[in-house]
Amino acid sequence: MLILLVGGGLFFLIYSRFVPFRYIGHAINVVRGKYPDDGAEGHISHAGALSSAMAGTVGMGNIGSVAVAIMVGGPGAIFWMWISAIVGMATKFFTCTLAIMYRGKDENGDVQGGPMYIITQGLTKKWHF
Repeated sequence: MLILLVGGGLFFLIYSRFVPFRYIGHAINVVRGKYPDDGAEGHISHAGALSSAMAGTVGMGNIGSVAVAIMVGGPGAIFWMWISAIVGMATKFFTCTLAIMYRGKDENGDVQGGPMYIITQGLTKKWHF
């Protein structure tokens, strides 16, 4: 699992030429509301979208798991958590980008997104199970 997570994150980090780190200042400015787009579709602010994504990513299970990992693994666990977090930023960057690229609308005309739209709109029919 460690090889898959860290290896995949490293691949995305190198493939993107370190985009998650190069544009961190711009990302912070977007969340702070420096680039508002009043004509944008959707009902959630930039900060609200970030909070929702962070809540879904971090969650209580991860917080409890960190405490157990530190207790069982010690300093080595902390090192690997840092490494996986650094390269995990690239993985999160790509998954969020795909979620924005492949959004759809529900029956009420509200913008929706998520893995189901990425699969149905972004992948060919052979990936639809």
